[in-house]
Amino acid sequence: MKLLLPLAFAGLLTVRAAAQSAVATPELQIQTALLAAPADKRADATVYGYTAKQEMVVLRKGSNDFVCLADDPAQKGFSVSCYHKSLEPFMARGRELKKEGKTTQQIMEIREQEEKAGKWKMPKQPSTLFVYSAPDSSYNATTGSVRNGYLRYVVYIPYATAETTGLPLKPEMPGMPWLMDPGTHRAHIMINPPAGK
Repeated sequence: MKLLLPLAFAGLLTVRAAAQSAVATPELQIQTALLAAPADKRADATVYGYTAKQEMVVLRKGSNDFVCLADDPAQKGFSVSCYHKSLEPFMARGRELKKEGKTTQQIMEIREQEEKAGKWKMPKQPSTLFVYSAPDSSYNATTGSVRNGYLRYVVYIPYATAETTGLPLKPEMPGMPWLMDPGTHRAHIMINPPAGK
């Protein structure tokens, strides 16, 4: 009996892990990806998601200025994002490099070199990314409902510094905007609202 219980428990964990990594239907991926977008952008946003082989494809071609990404079934937790289409060269290149097996640090370095060399360009105007996330325990993969999700905001302002913006390089209180990666192509304002707000 002592041997059977651990084996049964291990089997349940295996089934749960397989269920979590399963790819949701295109409809459910679109529904949940749009949770990260402002309400007035959802109806016409382009949505990328995953095939049964976990390959990223366009699930819905939109007509406005927003692009949304469905939750990656290979990653722990629930996380979807939406961003202004002017960030697509930056985002697309990151996806390509990740698919090639590059590390996060390598991706940052390669994109910095390429952007400075003019192979592709970051937008000249500030451009926003919205990220909506939750732990696995708060996400219902069958219905797409999310409990206590958390929405944070990122505003890219390439090559900005604390001196050019007046922003601090770390938050001094919850929700305070601050500048991350100053002086680089991916310099951005981070806005992390207090949890539960």
